[in-house]
Amino acid sequence: MNTELTRRAFGGLILAAPIAAATSKMANAQQVMPKALFYDVFGTCTDWRTGVAREAERLLAPRGIKIDWLKFADAWRALYQPSMDEVRTGRRAFTKLDVLHREMLEKIRPQFGLQKIPDDALAELNLAWHRIDVWPDVKEGFARLNKKFLMAPCSNGNIALMADIARRNQIRWDAILGSDIAHDYKPKPGVYLAAADAFNLKPNECMMVAAHSADLAAAAQQGLHTAHVARPNENGPGTGESGPSTKVDYAAKSMIDLADKLGA
Repeated sequence: MNTELTRRAFGGLILAAPIAAATSKMANAQQVMPKALFYDVFGTCTDWRTGVAREAERLLAPRGIKIDWLKFADAWRALYQPSMDEVRTGRRAFTKLDVLHREMLEKIRPQFGLQKIPDDALAELNLAWHRIDVWPDVKEGFARLNKKFLMAPCSNGNIALMADIARRNQIRWDAILGSDIAHDYKPKPGVYLAAADAFNLKPNECMMVAAHSADLAAAAQQGLHTAHVARPNENGPGTGESGPSTKVDYAAKSMIDLADKLGA
C-alpha cells in the first residue's frame, strides 16, 4: 500500500490520504441523514398488550367476566396478520384496521365466553386499541427527535386510531401516514413509498423505525434507511426482538438511545 502522504489542508493539519478518505465517507454519511422518520406504532412505540388487557378488564370485569386478560389480548392480536393478509393478497378490498379489529373480536368471543356481551359494549371494547400507552422512553426520545426530523407513523393502524393514540400520549406528528394513505398494509412496498411521497421526499431521505426486523427489511428494499428499536418484552417477557435479525443502519436500545445515535 502506498503510504505517501497526500497533502490536504484541514483545520491547519496535514492529513494522510487514508484519513482524508475516511473524512470524505463521514461527510457522505452526513449528506444522507434522513429528513423524515416513519414509525411502526404497535409494539415499537406502544405497549399494546398491556393496554388492551387493561381496557378489556376495565370494561368487561364489571359485567362479571373473569378471564386471563393478557391471554385475551394475545388471542385478539393473533388474528392481526391473517386479517390483513386478506387485503394484501387482493382477496378483499382495503378495509381499515378498526373494522378488522372488530371482526377479529367477533371471532374470539366464543373462546372467552363473550357471546352475551351487547354490541354497544363490544364497540366500546374495540376502542381499547385507541387507548394504549407508549413505552416509557418514547416521550423523551420523541421530544428530542421531533426537533430534528419530520415524524409520522407509518402504521397499519388507520388515521382515527393513530390520532387517538397520539392525543392520549401527547405525541406530535407532522402527518399521519401508513395504511389509510396507501390503502394497503405493510410490508407491501406502496405503504413505504406513499409515506415518502406524502412529504415530497425520496425514499433515501426517509428512515423507517421499528422493533420488527421484517418491517425494516421491507422498507430497506424500497430504499429507506432503517433503525431498529429493541422491544424484548413486546408480547410478554422475553418474546420480542432485543436486536435486529436483518441489516439495519442503526440498532438502538430505546427511543432515547436512537436520539443519541442520530444526534438529536
